[in-house]
Order: sequence, then C-alpha cells, then structure tokens
Amino acid sequence: MSPDVDLTVLKPGRHALRDRLLALDCRLFERAAARNWPLAEPVLPRLSRSADHGVLWFATAAAVAASRTPRARRAAVRGLASLALASLTINTLGKRSVRRPRPLLAPVPAARHLKRQPITTSFPSGHAASAAAFAAGVALESPAWGAVVAPVAFSVAMSRVYTGVHFPSDVLAGAALGAGAAFAVRRLVPTRVQTGPPPRPRAEAPALPGGAGLVVVANRASGSADRIRVLRHELPEAELVECEPQDVEAELAKAATRARALGVCGGDGTVNAAARTALRHGLPLAVLPGGTLNHFAYDLSVEDGRGLGRAVREGEAVRVDVGRFSSGDRSGIFLNTLSLGVYPELVREREHWAHRIGGWPAEVLAALRVLRTDRHPLRVELRGETHPLWLLFVGNGVYHRMGLTPGRRTDLADGQLDVRVVHGGRHPALGLLSAALASPLTRSPAHAEARVRRLRLTGVAAGTPLAYDGEVTEVAGEMTVEKLPAALTVYRPLP
Repeated sequence: MSPDVDLTVLKPGRHALRDRLLALDCRLFERAAARNWPLAEPVLPRLSRSADHGVLWFATAAAVAASRTPRARRAAVRGLASLALASLTINTLGKRSVRRPRPLLAPVPAARHLKRQPITTSFPSGHAASAAAFAAGVALESPAWGAVVAPVAFSVAMSRVYTGVHFPSDVLAGAALGAGAAFAVRRLVPTRVQTGPPPRPRAEAPALPGGAGLVVVANRASGSADRIRVLRHELPEAELVECEPQDVEAELAKAATRARALGVCGGDGTVNAAARTALRHGLPLAVLPGGTLNHFAYDLSVEDGRGLGRAVREGEAVRVDVGRFSSGDRSGIFLNTLSLGVYPELVREREHWAHRIGGWPAEVLAALRVLRTDRHPLRVELRGETHPLWLLFVGNGVYHRMGLTPGRRTDLADGQLDVRVVHGGRHPALGLLSAALASPLTRSPAHAEARVRRLRLTGVAAGTPLAYDGEVTEVAGEMTVEKLPAALTVYRPLP
C-alpha cells in the first residue's frame, strides 16, 4: 500500500490538550451527522462529487472568464493557479504528514453517503483546500466575482462533513491551507491592484455627477457595444457619439467645442487621436477601453465603465506623460510605444494580407516574410556612427517585463523614455528571440536598453516605416523623440 493510502496510525502518547481537541472534533462531527439539514440532501452530495479532481472549479473558471472582462479573466486564471498550488501542497505534504483515518460512517444517514468513498487519509481536506484556494484567488483579483464564488466554495467545504468523509478540523485546516496558497500566488504574481500606477500627480478635473458635460466618441469598429451600455448606465447624462473609424477625428474635434471633458471608446489608435484633441483644447480625457489590447487604459487601471464612471462622477484624475516625435514635416504623439524596424514592417505586411486571408494567418505570414529578408529594415546614426538595427523600441514610460516581451508600466508619469534596441546581424530571427529572452539580470549581445528623456536619430532612410500606438507612418532624415512630462489630464479611479 502506498504512503498516500496507508491508514496505519501510530498509537500516540497521552496529551491532554490534543485529546480534548480530538474529542471535541468527534462530538462536532456526530452533531453534524445527527442534525437535519433542510434542502441539503439533494444538493450537497452532488456538489461534493462535482468538485472531484477540480472539475467544478475548472467549469466555474470557464464561466467567469466567459464574461469577457479583463479582470474576470485574470481572476479565473489566479483562482486556478491558487487551486494548483493548494492541491500540490495537500498531495505532497498534507496527506503524508498527518495520517489520520476517515470518520466512521455509522452516525451518518445512508442517504448522505457518497457513492464512492475516498481511501486517502483524512487530514487535511483536499476538497476544502481547493475550494478555499479557488475562491480566495478569484476574490484577490476581483472581489465582485469572489463574492459570487464564495458561497459555492463554502458549500463544497461543508459537504465534506455532511457526507461523513471528513471531520470538521480536516475542513478547517484544508480551507486555511487553500487560502494560504492563494496569498502565496499573489506574492509571486502581484494583482493588478498591487502593481497599478501610483495615484500621482493628482490633477484637477471637473466632477460630473451623472456625466453631464462629458462627450464620449466611440469607434463602432472596435466592437465595444457592451462597454458603451455599461457607461450609459453609470453616466446617464453623458453624450455618446458613435461613428465609423474614418469619422473619429472629425467627431472628436466637434465634441471638444462643447465638452467640459472629452471621452473616447476604442483601441489605442482611437485613444491616441482623442489625446491629441484633448491636449489641443486643454480638456481632461476619459478613456473607456474598447479595442483589443487597450494598453493605455489598462496601465491606467481603467478596465470598464464602472470604474471610469466613478472617476468622472467624483472628479478623480491624474496627470500622465506624453511622448512626442518629429521628423521633417511629420510629427505626432504616442501614449504607449513608438518603434522603427521590424515591427512597423510587420504591421505593414499584416495589413496588406489581413483582408485576404484573415488576421491570424496574416500575422504569421508577415512575421515569416519580415524575418526571412536579408536586408536590415533600419539604419540609424548614433553618436556619429551608422548602425544596422532590427528594432528600435521607445516606450512612453518604463515597461516592466512580464514574460518574453515588455509587459506593462507601473508609473505613467516617470519622465522617462524606455529605449530598447535590437542590433542588426546575419540571423534576425535568432537575434530577436535572444533579445526577447534577455532578462534584467542577463543581457543578450543583440539587445541594449537605456532610459532617457530625449532621443535624436539621424541618417534615417527615406520611407522608413514608424509605428506608434498601432498607427503607421513614414519618416526620413533626422528624427527627434522627447517627453512631455505630465502633459495630459486623464480620469482614473483612485484607491
């Protein structure tokens, strides 16, 4: 018999406190067995069986993620990660450390018995640990979804006593271990609330109860109807203007003439256009994420209409940096990133093929075509020397790594440009992968980075594509990139 299912218990010596606690545990179990639990008989045994092997929690995670909000998806993933850690701890340490036999089923009515009785040791309860870990993990990321999941988790934990397979102390210990696993996961991977940008510098922005004075321009192509519906509920007096992509800039300009605050719903390119208009008219900007990536809104900790609505009603706002570039008669701003080299080429190739073969196939084909080319997409002059480069990335604020690529910013007003360079070479794909894998402690020879406030490039070839906030233009000759510190006021729900 394996150590997992060996129910041999060494006879303990006498210990007064332990004996009292064990006796109390047995009495509580017997009282629970003797008690008539209204409506529990048809529910709790089935609920207990559904939680076997985590099936219930995987289904719940899928249901939570199906709500299609970023916070819900993160909550589902965090809940499953917490469950995995709790299960690993229970199966490797918990069950093997305290070799306690299961309770006797004699006091428990036969109608409550599980069809298949567990044969592992009793302490602690794995089902209670999984339930508490999943519920706590979800709640740490999304308190609202945690409140929905908590009653189910509590019922699963109680079902283990109700069906007679665990003593109350087994359930309590398992639940404590599961909650501890959720907090351990949060320590390893902080929640977005923990890593959100600091609420400074705070800015003066008009508080608009009901949203009166806010004009929101929404890009219909972004598919953000659900989020617009939520915003209408939160700010019923706000004016909402929905338009086609080609009309966004014109509608923003008209909205700015009658608004106390300018709102926008769309992807990063649409938000960029709104930021230009807000800067030009000196208006605070309210950003409702409505695109695919929504980098700026999410880094600002604005995820849906509820948070944005509260910020607008209360006048909660901060000032953020803006990046600006100029090259000859071309100029513009960027809220997220600017890049030259491989990425703009990839975007151009993708747009060329997307309408013919679809989005994801176009992504793959564009990457293959760009990386297989023998020419360097970019040559720039730095400190009087010409360098071949595969990629020049400039972030508006320092991006912190969260995997293979720069992930997100924790400060949108740090006054820094995050400059990253991938040098040219004979094997572009290998060089780019090496640079992507370089961590803050180990640098790839093909990769370099710096933090500056201003960047000047010369010798940029005519027709060089430049991508900024999802848009693509062309630059040539000399190019300057600089910071506009704390230039834009944006609504943001404050802690």
